[in-house]
Amino acid sequence: MKADLQWGGRFVAPPDAALLDFGSSLEDDLPLAPFDVACSRAHVAALLGGKIISLETAAALDTALAAIATEIEAGSFAAWAREQACEDVHGAIDQRVRDLAPTAGAWLHTGRSRNDQVSTTLLLYVRARAASAKQECAQIVQWLLAQADAALKDGTMLAATTHWQPAQPILLAFWLATAAEMFLRATRRFDRVESDAARFAPLGSGACSGSTLPLAREIAASQLGFAAPSRVAMDAIGNRDVALDLLHATARALGEASRVSEELVLWATPAFGYIRLGDAASTGSSLMPQKRNPDPFELVRAHAAGAAGLLQAALASINGLALSYHRDLQETKAHVLRGVERGLGALHAFRLALTYVHFNATQMNAHAADGYTIATDLADALIAAGASAREAHEAIGAQVAQAEREQRALNVSDLAAIAEKTGRDISAAPLDAQASIAAKRTIGSTAPTHVAKAIASMRAELAGLEEPCCGGHV
Repeated sequence: MKADLQWGGRFVAPPDAALLDFGSSLEDDLPLAPFDVACSRAHVAALLGGKIISLETAAALDTALAAIATEIEAGSFAAWAREQACEDVHGAIDQRVRDLAPTAGAWLHTGRSRNDQVSTTLLLYVRARAASAKQECAQIVQWLLAQADAALKDGTMLAATTHWQPAQPILLAFWLATAAEMFLRATRRFDRVESDAARFAPLGSGACSGSTLPLAREIAASQLGFAAPSRVAMDAIGNRDVALDLLHATARALGEASRVSEELVLWATPAFGYIRLGDAASTGSSLMPQKRNPDPFELVRAHAAGAAGLLQAALASINGLALSYHRDLQETKAHVLRGVERGLGALHAFRLALTYVHFNATQMNAHAADGYTIATDLADALIAAGASAREAHEAIGAQVAQAEREQRALNVSDLAAIAEKTGRDISAAPLDAQASIAAKRTIGSTAPTHVAKAIASMRAELAGLEEPCCGGHV
């Protein structure tokens, strides 16, 4: 171990190298590096504002931190930190500052604990990643709504399914609006996380009880884009709620992507033939020359499972912890970073793969009424003619069974048979998918006018969410 540890003053023996390595979080921490630099620069401002350090020292520290920011962006800092066997990214940045500015560097950690440093850095990370994820989901919604507009214009229909069985005819635009609504919810979740991550700055809370030094916490909070310094130091350094909210929002967004992916994987099979995935998003088989595999959507399903598992692990890691900081929170942080980094990568891949989906309107339209999907419309017509719901269900079910035995679709002869059996005229009932869709009356239904209203409403809501919620992003 080469690392120049920040906490070794009271020890007379060096730490066991294997145990120190076990406690290292450097690899997990590396995504936090640019945010830690921003946090450290704000701490310098707080020290200067409190007249704890001189203007010259502050300038030297800020210059060193700016140089480290450049190294992080270039990729050289990570290699340096690994070679130095630093305990974590926070200590690595402190050590690098002391390398670049030895005299001034000794002042960087004045009045600061790694506890408030980590809490603040993590919030900056959460805010930035939530903003990125919100934008990713918003772009998915935009793509889905654009496709819905086109499908609405074309009038493309398909058979909606429940239990993967034919249910009722719907517009493809309705299916696309359904998916858009799911990702609009995901966008709202990330928007809330982004906003919550900008409320209170833990920086200046110290180890658990604040500081006797006159840190200008308001200056640091403002520089980092927070609304205010945190109100209770002990809560600020042990609170991981917003980080967990980000992981939850990521897992939920991937859950939505997984559900859509499941449908698209099936639709890409020859048995359905509803979509064709472009070559750029498909893979083949090393053995079977004919294969076209929708791998991106299959991998999204797997990533959704992984994010859900890491969310559970993160929640379990804080369960039963006393107040203030405990080293268990290092694992909480690791679960969050792994889940978010991998999850947002999967979300980006899902969005990209969607752009290679081509819908087969001919196939969808041809099978929109298959499986007796108009049967519910006949039952509704019978109810409108005065029958009870139970009577209608039984009468139409019996007629479907007869048509099934005769291996034919429902037709006008069935309407006549039902009228004869029940004494109720349903001759105006829809007998094809298009008529079924047009007959829907309720708000939120698959009828073209209601789908158009839903699309317009979602587009307006999305425009409001795309406004930035706060400043100070790193």
